[in-house]
Amino acid sequence: MSKVHRDSDRIDAKRQADALEEPVREANALAAKLGLDPYSVNYWIVDYDEMNELIAYGGFQERYPHWRWGMAYDRQQKQNQFLGGKAFEIVNNDDPAHAFLQESNDVADQKAVITHVEAHADFFANNEWFGMFADRPEAAAMLARHAERIDEYMTDPDISRADVEKWIDHVLCLEDNVDQHTAFGESSVGEEGEQVEAEAIADRLGDLELSEDVVREVFDEEWLDAQDGEGEPVSFPVEPEKDLLGFLWRHGMAYDDDAEKATEYESWQRDVLELLRREAYYFAPQKMTKVMNEGWAAYWESMMMGEENFAGQNEFLHYADHQARVLASSGLNPYKLGKELWEYVENSANRREVFEHLLRVEGITWRNCKEVVDFDVVLESLEAAPEIDSISSETVADLDPEDPRIDANALERAKEGEIDVDAYPWKVLSYAGLAERHYSLAKPQNRAFLARTSLDEIERIARYLFDDALYPDVETALADVDHAAGWKRMTEIRESHNDVTFLDEFLSQEFIEDNDYFTYEYTRATGDYRVTSSEYEDVKKKLMLQFTNFGKPTIAVYDGNYNNRNELLLGHRYNGVALDLGQARETLKRVFSLWGRPVNLMTIVKEVNEHDIEVAKRRNREPEPEERGKLIRYDGEETTIEDLAWEEVEDIAATDVDYDTKPDEWLA
Repeated sequence: MSKVHRDSDRIDAKRQADALEEPVREANALAAKLGLDPYSVNYWIVDYDEMNELIAYGGFQERYPHWRWGMAYDRQQKQNQFLGGKAFEIVNNDDPAHAFLQESNDVADQKAVITHVEAHADFFANNEWFGMFADRPEAAAMLARHAERIDEYMTDPDISRADVEKWIDHVLCLEDNVDQHTAFGESSVGEEGEQVEAEAIADRLGDLELSEDVVREVFDEEWLDAQDGEGEPVSFPVEPEKDLLGFLWRHGMAYDDDAEKATEYESWQRDVLELLRREAYYFAPQKMTKVMNEGWAAYWESMMMGEENFAGQNEFLHYADHQARVLASSGLNPYKLGKELWEYVENSANRREVFEHLLRVEGITWRNCKEVVDFDVVLESLEAAPEIDSISSETVADLDPEDPRIDANALERAKEGEIDVDAYPWKVLSYAGLAERHYSLAKPQNRAFLARTSLDEIERIARYLFDDALYPDVETALADVDHAAGWKRMTEIRESHNDVTFLDEFLSQEFIEDNDYFTYEYTRATGDYRVTSSEYEDVKKKLMLQFTNFGKPTIAVYDGNYNNRNELLLGHRYNGVALDLGQARETLKRVFSLWGRPVNLMTIVKEVNEHDIEVAKRRNREPEPEERGKLIRYDGEETTIEDLAWEEVEDIAATDVDYDTKPDEWLA
């Protein structure tokens, strides 16, 4: 059960907390009726400054001391002051979840936040990507412990605060370089939880009187060869490793500027690196599901606030304006894209359910379906029955408690006056009744969705029908249609997908045309941005490039003993988007500080000469760039860039977008 918490020191906070007790309770109850299963949510009433602090801290009240939080706080304040921004909600992934309501917002905004948050809490609780982090720890407590430990290092008289801050800067530069497709695990843990260094393992091995057979059986062959110092140079890891922070924890060294050499990590350096790596894994699912999660919350918020009249009559226009501004914000809008995709998923599943029944009617085939079926009549049959669509205190006595669409217990309470049916008509309905009441294909904006189905799509549906049972007529067939088919499909997808797999599976040409999506690019021929395509494959690829690895370059460790000199070799998984070489140079300097020895980065760049550009301009087309391999190296003093033969970089050249499309492989 969700609860509202009040600040006893502020009268306004107490007043708002009291006023919001009922909306919080009823929003949670409505979410459950709609089939959601959210974490309990603790709602906190905060003032303007507290909200800005929470936003700066990423939704938590305590974070480790660092200048980045102050910068984020200042940016948030300026956005509110100069750009008209307004903080509506912030919620974190925890069990129970914690959401914060700004006390200066009016009741309509608070209700919108509450319904939005209940859907987020459902997503946190049921999406399996969130379950891949350490069995869902109490995040607020974890981050508070991290803050305390790092603060201890910063105030330790034997440790320079500037050194700690600089070390954090180095690590944060690489915070997205973890393997978000694998479950979080400690970098290295001893029998009782203490961290064990690889060098200590080597020392212990030399002290043990073990036979060679036992050693070979227990320890990694490649690692043992590296200890011998004999034979061929050893490269590790065996396969490219995406968890760069974990690799640095196990094998990195700090560069000592005074000694001008690599030295073992100090204990505080190793600890801070692992703490920040843990936080990177905690926040990874939120970055990986931004479109899905915000779209999911926007979808259910809209249904609760608008279709179930959770916004009162005097609040609805204000709420409608609020949502319109959120969905109309510029740029790549995860709320809008996500909500539209969820609605498309719902409509598609409902459409398939209808055709699977129509194609079992005697005399109807995929070839003649569109000619012999009157889709207006079909939609009339699928509309919510009047007794479900319009429930009030005057009609409640006519409802049948034996009807599966009715919640019999709630109906009895409503008849006894214990439920305000005029305010909460949904309370007397079951999940099946609510599904019929909100059936997507019968909504005015979706009424053309069924009739416009292509023959190719109808044939695909018919191809997989294995049930030989036939209906004598259309009316009988439609009576068996499951009004909840769309919601059930949405729930399945919510459990298993992330943004990349979501877009890959459900972004279709039909969706692109319905919602007017297109790609645009900077053209050298004209010197400005032009629309380049409205084909769904192009739009899909463009979008997925922005979500693969959080939209950041995918970097993996290819060799920790490059050229047998203990240098680090990284590889950029090139997917058609070249690195910013200036940023790459600066990042390598950060990596050098964490590796302690020279660092190399393989990548692929696009090169176009001036002659080709001039020719292309005259012909009003784009020049064809040449892709070339490059090796960027930083040795602690200077950065060099040299050409690499194509065969040396062809393994890092993705032939298409680099992403996984099979969620069932994550936990393999």
